[in-house]
Amino acid sequence: MSVEVKNLTKVFGIQHAVDNISFTVEQGQILGFLGPNGAGKSTTMKIATCYLPPSAGTILVNGHDVVQEPLAARRAVGYLPEHNPLYLDMYVHEYLQFTASVFGLKGKAARVRVQEMVDLCGLTLEQGKKIGALSKGYRQRVGLAQALVHDPPVLILDEPTTGLDPNQIVEIRALIKRVGQNKTVIFSTHIMQEVTAICDRVVIINRGKLVANSDVASLQAGERNEKVTLVEFEQPVEAEALLSIPGVLQVYLAQGYTYRVTSGRDADIRSSVFRIAAERNWPLLGLRQEENSLEKVFQELTKGS
Repeated sequence: MSVEVKNLTKVFGIQHAVDNISFTVEQGQILGFLGPNGAGKSTTMKIATCYLPPSAGTILVNGHDVVQEPLAARRAVGYLPEHNPLYLDMYVHEYLQFTASVFGLKGKAARVRVQEMVDLCGLTLEQGKKIGALSKGYRQRVGLAQALVHDPPVLILDEPTTGLDPNQIVEIRALIKRVGQNKTVIFSTHIMQEVTAICDRVVIINRGKLVANSDVASLQAGERNEKVTLVEFEQPVEAEALLSIPGVLQVYLAQGYTYRVTSGRDADIRSSVFRIAAERNWPLLGLRQEENSLEKVFQELTKGS
């Protein structure tokens, strides 16, 4: 496993910020690390990056225990914290050279690696500017470049798209997905569209406790015993006819001439809907299954937080 969290606990006074959580992330996976504010996400990330010691349990990063082998664990991680700390008076290229030197890269190897990060993170036109003169989006790119400059196998990002405009968010998402092809990426976010767009798996914590650990599709499917099909007609139709279809449990008009048809989980009502529509000459405009959104799942799992 690239990252393995084992019975991790962090206590501040009487508060359990992280309460005995365990999960693993394999190489090449992008993990969405979710939870309400104060759930323990940032605390977990700070322990994984050796900024905080755990009260109990541990985290293995690329096989290195963050308590027993903190230097080796740090070398294996690239970290972008929520509040991106940058030296605003330094030039972009200068700052990346400095960061490379911190990780022991020198001479030609450092210059080559810095240029690779400038190209990868789209900083070619900005590398001669002072960081303080950059927009929030480009500062995030610089933060990603410094996290990647030593080519770590693990990348940990704490809300990397906070405060960005829609275009910048799309660009940073694409960059994370590209980087995640050959690295382990853990990132926290409050934007559920990001999770469905780029994540392989999701871990959700609430009040320090683990409440979900699953791939995205399975989490959305959940344990529902019913499914909902949205059926759109060109005109009003008789709901009783739809209710007569085997497996249908409930029918009601959602909006316009769109009917929300609830059926058993294993029932496939599509052919029956087509047949009834043809028999009664009801022009059928649309037929689709309603997905259980990740937002709904998240709200259900973190109720009362």
